[in-house]
Amino acid sequence: MSEPLLNIQHERLSFFTPAGEVKALNDVTIQMYQGDVLGIVGESGSGKSVTAYSIMGLIAHNGKIIGGTIDFNGHRINELTEKEMQKIRGNEVSIIFQDPMTSLNPVFTIGNQITEVIRLHTNKSKKEALERAEELLNLVGINEPKKRLKQYPHELSGGMRQRVMIAMALACEPKLLIADEPTTALDVTIQAQILELMMELRQKIDMSIIMITHDLGIVASMCDKIAVMYAGKIVEYGKTEDIFYNPKHEYTRGLLRSIPVLTEKEHRKLVPIEGTPVDLLNPPKGCPFAPRCNSCMKICLREMPEYTYITEDHYSACWLLQKEAYMKGGENS
Repeated sequence: MSEPLLNIQHERLSFFTPAGEVKALNDVTIQMYQGDVLGIVGESGSGKSVTAYSIMGLIAHNGKIIGGTIDFNGHRINELTEKEMQKIRGNEVSIIFQDPMTSLNPVFTIGNQITEVIRLHTNKSKKEALERAEELLNLVGINEPKKRLKQYPHELSGGMRQRVMIAMALACEPKLLIADEPTTALDVTIQAQILELMMELRQKIDMSIIMITHDLGIVASMCDKIAVMYAGKIVEYGKTEDIFYNPKHEYTRGLLRSIPVLTEKEHRKLVPIEGTPVDLLNPPKGCPFAPRCNSCMKICLREMPEYTYITEDHYSACWLLQKEAYMKGGENS
């Protein structure tokens, strides 16, 4: 197998605030190869977006990577200067933010904003950049692209603004596209169109995608693998079918129990995950999900479990799996 496009090993990232150290990421490891589509799911504050922004080198001024490494496309990201990162950002890795209205500048036309990205990262002239911008708007399915280039963000609908954001992200044909909840503010019909568009573009330019979302339905339809995050740690990782049909961590099971199933004949109550998320200023010694877990054991509160591998591509950090493995070992001996 070729070298991974993205290789994050044991990343630890903290934000240093007046209240203390917020341990946002705690030993995160991710590997992605060219063409992979990875979904990162978890509730708000689990570390999904922080993981993505650390790949882009977009950590807030009070944030610092205090352990581990981030290797992307031959670059050691956590050792690069801001000037070096500017050459990679937008060129080799791009991001689509959650709300296009706050990401687009209201005082510049769409054409100005797309051509700025193109001219920053390529040697194209102003005329060539405008032609490329028109080509990109065509590519993302925006009608009358010449007219749209002269318009301002407020003159476009939400779906069209999001398509403009995708066009900007794809301007330099990046190796990796990070989509941070790109469809949250859109209605269901436009959401489906945007996701379909992203998958089509992935095929055209052999691009890898990281999809950050709360919506398990989205990752089921478009991702090859899923990383389930909780309290700054990946608690379960595996192929999409493994996560949906053979979940091993109690948090993953809780997420799946809270999804409505439309195909069932009988009505089924949705089961919420009781309790509140962990305070990352004072994270627990043991498993961070233990206080909310119905199957919690004494050891769960004392120690963080190692990963147990169910298959080569499917692993989870849960003491119940360690217990199962021990019991099986006892039965076989």
